[in-house]
Amino acid sequence: MDPNSHLHEFRSALDAHAPTYGISFTAEALAGLSKYYELLSSWNTRLHLVAPTSPAEFATRHILESLMLLEQLPGGARIADIGSGAGLPIIPCLIVRPDLRAMLIEASPKKAVFLKEALRDVLVSKDELSESEGSNVIAARFESIPAPEVDFITCRALERFEEMLPQLLGWAPSNSTLLLFGGEGLRKKIEASGFASSEVLIPKSQQRFLFIINKTRQAGTRA
Repeated sequence: MDPNSHLHEFRSALDAHAPTYGISFTAEALAGLSKYYELLSSWNTRLHLVAPTSPAEFATRHILESLMLLEQLPGGARIADIGSGAGLPIIPCLIVRPDLRAMLIEASPKKAVFLKEALRDVLVSKDELSESEGSNVIAARFESIPAPEVDFITCRALERFEEMLPQLLGWAPSNSTLLLFGGEGLRKKIEASGFASSEVLIPKSQQRFLFIINKTRQAGTRA
């Protein structure tokens, strides 16, 4: 088998399915996403960053779904990504949109090491980011540190996500927007919290959504 066949399958799936997600790539972005996929694949056997999947499914389920965030993020947005783990959803967004700045907050020290390598090898090497002004990794639980001054909070796979949602909502800066991936269970938790949200259905799914909670608009929606 061609040792590069998995990478070819990954890139072909990105090209084929990107229009469904409203995404387009530059050659540089495609190269960066491919490098990230190879790096994650090499670490995955040791850290179990993501469940085993085919290259094509990784391209759609992980990369393209993550890039749905881009429509919500204005130029130069500052982001805190909670429970970053494998770097999803934020690293694909940083690759495609180098104007973004993110703090990746991850409780696992081992996963934080992977994230730091990913930022260094996949992003900083592109010269759009420097160590002083670019994105960084914090190895801590989000609730154990002060909320950073950011515009957006993103989260895709936080451990005990639904249980931790009230803490996350309280922790997020009052002028921030939360962009959260989840299903019906998360929707019920958001409704129970008293926060208003809008949602975007993930393509090829009937029960998975990107939930959008704008805390600056909550004053008149909570009892």
